[in-house]
Order: sequence, then structure tokens, then C-alpha cells
Amino acid sequence: MTDRTPVRRVVTGHAPDDVAKVIVDGPATNERRPPAGLVSTLIWCTDTTPADISVGAEFEDMGARKLGTPPPTNGTRFAVIDFPPGCPPSMHRTETIDYVIVVSGEIEMDMDDSTVKLKAGDVMVQRGTNHAWANRSGKPARVAFVLVDAKPLGIGHAITGTGAAS
Repeated sequence: MTDRTPVRRVVTGHAPDDVAKVIVDGPATNERRPPAGLVSTLIWCTDTTPADISVGAEFEDMGARKLGTPPPTNGTRFAVIDFPPGCPPSMHRTETIDYVIVVSGEIEMDMDDSTVKLKAGDVMVQRGTNHAWANRSGKPARVAFVLVDAKPLGIGHAITGTGAAS
């Protein structure tokens, strides 16, 4: 997807006098390009619950970490994935609850014996099910994913650190 628009990432924080301010504003650069033309851009992650939102302009850029598909244990993973037309589905499952927002285009989610089509503006709550994302349309699709670590279901084979896109 060479003609895709980069994801603008804005991160807020506090000045030394505790005044709220923007501390990062620019294109998100932590991109993975797995096979099939996907572009997965990590926006942010957390590795504790509750999350550390310490006051101050000095912070670890949690969008720069190298992660697999699931979030860190007890954490979250926020990524935007661009799916080119015709990308092949890859069945997978994570031990997470996923909040899925279709930003543009349309995408289909295949499950074990069913498929659901989502269009721009649709949202989904995906609860640890076996699934695969497929863009069967003729246009790119951009989808935002927030994955939240969850208690294991104890079924199937979940991805545990690396692997397919959300």
C-alpha cells in the first residue's frame, strides 16, 4: 500500500508546571509490514493495569516498542492496520478483548463458520474468537484495533507474542 496516508499520532502530557500540552505530533513511524501488503502501525501500548500516566514531559514512547500481535501481559495494544484490496485472510486468535473501529473502506471478519462485513464507522467487540480479516473489496481499508489483555479461555491455540495482525 504505497499510496496510503500515514497515521498522525498526537500524544499529550504535562509541562514541568503541570500544564497539559501536546508532546508528540507527527506521523506514527512504528510500522510492521507483514506479508500480503498489510501495514500495521503501532500507536501506543501499556504494560500495566492501571496504566502509568505519570505527569511530566519525559516518558517512554510506548508507540516505539516492538510487539507481536497480543498486548503485553496486563496491558493494551493500540494499532491501525491498512488492509490492501484482496489481502488473504489469516486465521488466528488472541487471549484479548478487541475494540475494532473501521476508519475507512470495508473489511470482512471470517470466523469458524461465519463471516461478518464491517464498513466505515462500524465498531466491533471481538472477544477472543478464532478469526481472520479479509479485504474482499476493490479499495483499501483502514481499521483501528485496541487489544486488551484478558483471562485465557483455555480453548484452541492463541497467539502469544508474535504472529498475524489483529
